[in-house]
Amino acid sequence: MNRTDDRRLIARLQARDQAAVHELAERYGSRIYQLALRQMKNREDAEEVTQDVLMKVYRKIGAFRGDSALSSWIYRITFNTAMSRLRTSKLARQAQQQERNRDEDDKLRALREPADWSNLPDEAMLRTQMRTAVFAAIEELPEIYRAPVVLRDIEGLSTEEASTRLHVKDQTLKSRLHRGRLMLRERLQAFTSGLNLHHSTPAYSS
Repeated sequence: MNRTDDRRLIARLQARDQAAVHELAERYGSRIYQLALRQMKNREDAEEVTQDVLMKVYRKIGAFRGDSALSSWIYRITFNTAMSRLRTSKLARQAQQQERNRDEDDKLRALREPADWSNLPDEAMLRTQMRTAVFAAIEELPEIYRAPVVLRDIEGLSTEEASTRLHVKDQTLKSRLHRGRLMLRERLQAFTSGLNLHHSTPAYSS
């Protein structure tokens, strides 16, 4: 497309010619989409950015001074729109992760609070102690192993759901989950040994 074609298209857009909007999409839509796709990395977001850019060009065409080619101006708008969307998405993901972390901390904090076991039967008390020990051990795990254990074994998510939540491959999640469970077993070995000792100790009558 040459500058003459651009000037004609600009004049029609400034005159709010609806047919010019369709011409704009036909001439630049695919190139806008390709640039957006390189930035967004997925088709759905790239398509939404493309639509946003076409609307922005139509609304802001009056501000185009002609200092550069129309294509350069459109691509600059595309890049800025994509970057803005990426920042917004990143902030949203961070907020969601922080909320999940707070929920997890609240659960663990509640489980750490001392409980009154004085009126509980012996077996019930041991189960409560075991539960507390498990969650205390989970909290001590490094984050890279704690998150898979919490998502799979506490929240009950599937491997695919947990992998998506943590943005890792299924095999990576399985490997970290396996390592996390082994570390938990090591941390709980002393406690379970104590339970075995408790059950094996004979009861003597007076």
